Amino acid sequence: MMTYGSICSGIEAVSVACSGMMSPVWFSEIEPFPCSVLAHHYPDVPNHGDMTMLPLKIINREIPAPDVLVGGTPCQAFSVAGLRNSLDDERGNLTLTLIHILEAIDYVRFIDGKQPCVLLWENVPGVLSTKDNAFGHFLAGLAQEREPLQPTGGRWSNAGYVHSSRTIAWRILDAQYFGLAQRRRRVFVVASARPRSVAQILLEQKGDCVSCETRSEAIAPTLTAKSGRRFNDSEVIVGEKNGLRWLTPSECEKLMGFPPGYTQIAYRNKPAEDCPDSPRYKAIGNSMAVPVIKWIGERMINYLNK
Repeated sequence: MMTYGSICSGIEAVSVACSGMMSPVWFSEIEPFPCSVLAHHYPDVPNHGDMTMLPLKIINREIPAPDVLVGGTPCQAFSVAGLRNSLDDERGNLTLTLIHILEAIDYVRFIDGKQPCVLLWENVPGVLSTKDNAFGHFLAGLAQEREPLQPTGGRWSNAGYVHSSRTIAWRILDAQYFGLAQRRRRVFVVASARPRSVAQILLEQKGDCVSCETRSEAIAPTLTAKSGRRFNDSEVIVGEKNGLRWLTPSECEKLMGFPPGYTQIAYRNKPAEDCPDSPRYKAIGNSMAVPVIKWIGERMINYLNK
């Protein structure tokens, strides 16, 4: 079975989505509640915490160099909610740290006579249009170019492809077209130095499009880390007997594709039934949409097995 390492692991949408397809060899998460969720569901997978320490650990062979590297570095630096400070935000610079991790993995795999790693990265669409061209810097790092790549227009397109020392492809996907009742647009990037293009993982052949279901039910706006904690259009259900109410954590889990109660764990010396809602909302809102990752994961496995 193919192996993967996960950075900014959160509550591990990837492990839920790719169960039986790929096997995690390590996580990297520092937030207390997500760390507890990981320890609860995946006690045998080591969590190495601070991702900035990973390149040296990989080079020194303290941790494996996996087939796949997965991560959604903090999106707040590129979102309106995070004031879009981009690379001036230390969270945005973690995106560049990701490149150092990928380079370390590829170095070890080259020494061992293995094919290069395949990267899967996720973030908010706002990364495509920052004033400092953060996405161009990211692409240049992946492609091992000295200068940031430049879009042909004022912003990067919703889908694209670059071929250099690595092949890189990106595409915006919306969770509502993968069976979830939530509008959640995210940009996904795949990259690898393998000789066969990884673009086929994200970019389909003509006539082989992602199937979109006609939905009769209401579609929720994008869940955020603050979902369920304030009354606005994205965090309430309208039409209950007694008026408005907050979404429950279990409802948020369902809107992201997680099993019911996935984040209801024993936490800080309290039993699972007393697990506080606030960290659950935050962890769920910061995660990835499970069905989208499953679709990408299946296509990635097909690519890796050929």
